Order: sequence, then C-alpha cells, then structure tokens
Amino acid sequence: MTQQPFSRPGAVDLSGLQQPAPAGAPPAAGAPAAGGGLTASGHSAYSTDVTEQNFQTLLESSVTAPVVLVFYSPSRVPESTAYAQDVATAVEGYEGRFLAGLVDIDQAPEIAQTLQIPQVPLMMVILEGRPAAQPIPGVLKPDEVSTLLNQLAQGLTAQGITGRHQPLAAAAGAEDGDTPAVDPRYAAAETALEANDVDGAVAEYQRLVDANPADTEAAAGLAMAKVLQRTQSVDGPAARAAADASPDDIAAQTLVADLDLLNGDVDEAFTRLVDLVRRTAGDERNQAREHLVGLFAAVGNDDPRVLHGRQNLASALF
Repeated sequence: MTQQPFSRPGAVDLSGLQQPAPAGAPPAAGAPAAGGGLTASGHSAYSTDVTEQNFQTLLESSVTAPVVLVFYSPSRVPESTAYAQDVATAVEGYEGRFLAGLVDIDQAPEIAQTLQIPQVPLMMVILEGRPAAQPIPGVLKPDEVSTLLNQLAQGLTAQGITGRHQPLAAAAGAEDGDTPAVDPRYAAAETALEANDVDGAVAEYQRLVDANPADTEAAAGLAMAKVLQRTQSVDGPAARAAADASPDDIAAQTLVADLDLLNGDVDEAFTRLVDLVRRTAGDERNQAREHLVGLFAAVGNDDPRVLHGRQNLASALF
C-alpha cells in the first residue's frame, strides 16, 4: 500500500447542510444533545456517528487533529458496516491522534452528497476543515488501516502537527456542565498526584511517554511531576540563599528555578536559567539548557511565556 500524499484543497462546502430542521422534527439517530457537541454514540472515546446536526462540529474539531471519515451503507454494502467499526477500533489505539467519524449514508445522504462521495465504503481524512489526503475507496484490511494511520501520524509529526482530540465522553460532560471525565490515559498519574504520590505520578507519565513520545500532554505532565519531585521537602528560603551565594552553581540555580515555577513566577524561572546559560559553557551550559527546556515542557509549548523564553534561550546560545 502506498502512502497517500498530503494536500490542502478547498474547505468543505457545508452550505447544503445549513437548512434548519422542520419544526417538531425528532432528532436524527445518534444526534448530539442541544448545542451540537459530539458524543460517542455507542462507539469508543474517539469515534462518533456523524449526522447533519454534528457534522459542522466534527469538521471544526479537525483544526485540533485529523478526523477520519468513513462512509458506509448497511443496505447497499452490508460488509461496509464492519469495516467502519474496524477503522474506529484502529483509531482508538492512537488515543486522540485521530477522531473517527462514521457516516451511514442511508441515514445521512446529504453529507455524502455534499462531499460528492462516489461509492461506499470510502475513507476520507480531514484536517483543518479540508481533505488532507486522497480519498481511499473500498475495504482495507485491519493491518492496512493500521499502516495508513501510522503513515499519516508520522507525516503529521514531521510537519509539527501534534494536537490530540479529547475523549468524547469528557467533551460531552463539559457541555452538560458536569466535571469533565479524566482522560483515561492520564487517570493513574492524576490519581497518584491526588494521593501526593509524586514518584508514582512520575513513573506513570514516564510510561506514557516511553510508549508514545509524541504524546505532548504526557510529556508536559511528566515535566511538571519531575518539578514536584525535585522540590519535595526543600527548604525554600535556604535554597534561595544558597543560589544567591553561588550564582553559577547549576544545582542551586535550577532548584530555585523550579521553586519559582511552582510559585507561579514563570518568567523569573526562565530568566534565571537563560542568564545561567549565558554565563556558563560546556557541560554546565548544557545542563542549564536542558533544565530550562524541561520547564518549557511543564508550562506548555503554546504558552506565550514559553515562546518568549525560547527566543531568549536562542539569543543566549547564539
């Protein structure tokens, strides 16, 4: 099987799906509750039945990470129903890297018409509201589906696209005003943190990162858990006094940077380590740089303070 090339043709035209439903009409099977949010509809945490009511929301979610649409027809091609579920099962293993949208064209023919679907079954990958690869017709074997998703994931990572969908159950709970469900990937680590078992949390996050280095949320959780681990039982005033007395002591300065981060003084933590990078060389400079990169991960790479800190680090290095 050859890899499908990425392309960015025009966004999907939804004008044909914007007509309001007739007054008093019952919601379509599998439709979300009022508000248009997605629900799992009996599938996994990362797959949903697609209807006219939730199609727009589904496409909007492709801004975060790709949506894999599978068009099937129980009446015309009975085996396509099992194929759609096979794709949903494969997507589940990527823990949010993809979201599967299963389109029963018997129930939602307008969606197939809008996207000009020539046959069923057919798979289409949507990213940022646009088809991201050539549509794939026919039934793929489970190993072919896995190979395709691996290729897509690798291509996205190479392009710096690392976003993930949240489990649909968590999203639905948030819309209903309930406390969002904990993402099952991180439940063990969060439980450990709630029990003040920092070492356990580090171990759980490390396990997730080892299994999937592209999991940015697990990497951020691991970085922050390590900050907590390093600062356990630390005497703050004594640590700061030691850092003041030895401005170039790597261990003293990185420890206070950790304390600054935990106190919410993020910019101060970054500035302390950037200045340390400027003043040091060789292995000491590398230690300071690596520690600072770890704090970037703990805060989150999309945070404006991290972006500014990276600029300052680059200036200090070069």
